[in-house]
Amino acid sequence: MSLMDRWTNGEREAPEPLEGNVVATVVTGTLLWLALFLVQLPFYGWFADHDHTWWLWTCAAGAALGCVGIWYVRAREKAIRQAASQETQDG
Repeated sequence: MSLMDRWTNGEREAPEPLEGNVVATVVTGTLLWLALFLVQLPFYGWFADHDHTWWLWTCAAGAALGCVGIWYVRAREKAIRQAASQETQDG
């Protein structure tokens, strides 16, 4: 029996998902992408001369997608809180 079989044949239960401060995690990652973009921005000429401008735009895209992620996880947290309060009212 292979290691994968032990995980997939029901011998072990899947662990519970870890719940941490998801909003803080996404905000931290977004701020890191933004900081990397801002730190590299003064060196745009060097990046352009060496065909590495994609480094800057990758950081900008990470910051922009992080903003979408912040919106998403905040909405998720709000929905979870509302569902929990609805359960306590119903039960």
